Amino acid sequence: MKELLARKNVVPSLGRYGIDAMGAMAQGLFCTLLIGTILNTLGSQFHIGFLTKEWVAIAGKGYTVGSLAAAMAGPAMAVAIGYALQAPAMVLFTLIPVGWATNALGGAGGPFAVYVVAILAAECGKLVSKETRIDILVTPSVTLLAGVLMAALIAAPIGSAATWLGGVIMWATQLQPFLMGILVSVLVGMALTLPISSAAICAGLGLTGLAGGAALAGCCAQMVGFATMSFRENRWGGLISQGIGTSMLQMGNIVRNPRIWIPPILTSAVTGPLATCLFHLEMNGAAVNSGMGTCGLCGPIGVWTGWVEPSAAALAAGARTLTPGWEDWTGLLLVSVLLPAVLCPLFALPLRKIGWIQDKDLTL
Repeated sequence: MKELLARKNVVPSLGRYGIDAMGAMAQGLFCTLLIGTILNTLGSQFHIGFLTKEWVAIAGKGYTVGSLAAAMAGPAMAVAIGYALQAPAMVLFTLIPVGWATNALGGAGGPFAVYVVAILAAECGKLVSKETRIDILVTPSVTLLAGVLMAALIAAPIGSAATWLGGVIMWATQLQPFLMGILVSVLVGMALTLPISSAAICAGLGLTGLAGGAALAGCCAQMVGFATMSFRENRWGGLISQGIGTSMLQMGNIVRNPRIWIPPILTSAVTGPLATCLFHLEMNGAAVNSGMGTCGLCGPIGVWTGWVEPSAAALAAGARTLTPGWEDWTGLLLVSVLLPAVLCPLFALPLRKIGWIQDKDLTL
């Protein structure tokens, strides 16, 4: 069995499934749901005709460019996962209908259902790939049948469980905004810096509202915090690559000296409850934005999107359209950029003085 799995490149491991597959899933979400949501919002708010025009009608429903992209989230996630698992071409292409079916059956928790089913279907397809003379029939048939069967059996329960857990987190944040603001901010922020996908986690759980705001605060604390804290070592290139790219670039340095992670974590523990208790910052755009931080400014853009055009999940949870005032913009700017930029280097100063953080510990 070990020889078979090795020959077919089936590698059950935390790295392959927990890091590679989940990271790819987030990219699939980014290229469909997130981009589609942004384009729809830009079109409606700035009256851009080609973005608001319904180009295609399917089963009586009109689709704009953005809504077409968003509708393809399931297939994109499944194909991205298959690509990360190094699936052969026919397995990869067959994951398109598998992803669509699974996302539809999973409901609001569809991303997690796609994550599980796409991994299982891809690995089943890889096991039979090129093992027969009629591979062109066998491989797509096995991949499709395995994927759709598993979707029918487990997509709805996985989706319901993810939705329930996300609902519990959001309910608890409403009930205890201070404590949950700290907890959600710290954990999601750490997930962003770790080689796993905070965006995929937030999308799978459907984190919106105050919990989404706390998650955004934690992600921004990590990205902007590391960018400013390491400015003396990495200068402007490091500021941009971490502040608008990802704090995951520091993962190697964290492994060598875990104490460099203390200032960003403390920063997220401060900005999280400020977001929930003081600024009442809610993320009511696409839930994937909650785990994006300042990556491409997707987090702040998601908050703005939620103000002017809340997502369906946010509307179902009681969100309402609002016209943001100066207090809303000030809160968003402070939580996303200014507070992390100031607090994280301040928290790092005493650690530098006592030698816990030394020169070049943060060098990329």
